[in-house]
Amino acid sequence: MKQTLKIDSRTEHLVTVRDFVSQAAVKSGFSDEDVGKITLAVDEACTNVIKHAYRYNRTKRITITVQSSDGDFEVIIIDNGRQFDPQKIKSPDLTDYLTHPKRSGLGVHLMRSLMDAVEYEISPGKSNRVRLVKHLPR
Repeated sequence: MKQTLKIDSRTEHLVTVRDFVSQAAVKSGFSDEDVGKITLAVDEACTNVIKHAYRYNRTKRITITVQSSDGDFEVIIIDNGRQFDPQKIKSPDLTDYLTHPKRSGLGVHLMRSLMDAVEYEISPGKSNRVRLVKHLPR
């Protein structure tokens, strides 16, 4: 199973992404809890693209592909926006975060904690690719 969705870089399209991913996760046999985790992780990844890679440029495109292979459910998100170094993203100090609330800054941490693997492939001058992996239920 491999399906692809392309959207404009607009926050109002995130509901379409969530529906697309959750339907594919349900078809793959995930529990409601795991479907929620996968959907939230993908929402965070796409939100990061919209906010940081594209800086809210609504004319840019995001490609989301879901596929199952070798016991894994994968979601691959591709954009052509600004690049960043994922190694520089450190796990947040959650105690500090709770005592000094911010409106953002937990996206990558959430993605890493909700999924079994989060991998970045940065091709300078070409594209950014985030691969989110959840092991298929047995």
